[in-house]
Amino acid sequence: MYKILANTIFLGKDVHFLSDCHSTNDIAFQLVREGKAKEGSIVICENQTQGKGQRGNIWKVEPGKNLTFSLVLCPNFMDVSEQFFLNMAVSNGIRQVLSEYLPLIQIKWPNDFIVPGEGKIGGMLIENSYSGKGWEFAVVGVGLNINQLNFDISGPSSLRKITGSEFNLEEIFRLLITQIEQSYIALKKRKWAELKTEYLNHLFLFQEKAVFNHKNDSFSGKIVNVRPNGQLEMELENGENQYFDFKEIQFPVYHT
Repeated sequence: MYKILANTIFLGKDVHFLSDCHSTNDIAFQLVREGKAKEGSIVICENQTQGKGQRGNIWKVEPGKNLTFSLVLCPNFMDVSEQFFLNMAVSNGIRQVLSEYLPLIQIKWPNDFIVPGEGKIGGMLIENSYSGKGWEFAVVGVGLNINQLNFDISGPSSLRKITGSEFNLEEIFRLLITQIEQSYIALKKRKWAELKTEYLNHLFLFQEKAVFNHKNDSFSGKIVNVRPNGQLEMELENGENQYFDFKEIQFPVYHT
């Protein structure tokens, strides 16, 4: 059972724990619309059966071994065109905590957490609600492999698989929420340059030449920037810069 966090300002003061659910993001959206959740509310599930990933993928986990939760945030102090700064802030907070155990962990655009040569540790999916007035709220879904050792497909890994140690899920959860809150407060204080610098400094393949896939074709280039709207800016071999939206580009394999 995950308890209300005592060492945070607003995150985790309202925790909805479910033993089983299809998607913590869907539950969080439902609770907000029913007036049963607000900024800082968290939905956490021990066995998530239909967790969402990028590209419409399903995030599958072994019950009781990992962390799957969603945060409700209200970043209405930002313009929708700047929304990727929220992604950067939360990603930074998660990476900072995981780096205490996995020093080589990196963020893979737009929102995966990987250890090159080992595999994917987890991911994040932000879903937003807008109105005529702008950004109403955001639901940040997080899935992290903590103690799971066996996976149905190649690519994923976990803290335990890499370090050989078993972790206390509630302790990792507490550390994550505390750090995410600090990053979100920095976002509210508009420390965007610092947040972006940290994000880029730990971005997989940043300023490194590599071969990427785009529309069934491959090209050589390097990541040089991530724009406020989330677009990836790449410098191609001919010196020109090109921009890519989510799902438009595929990275080279990083787990072998």
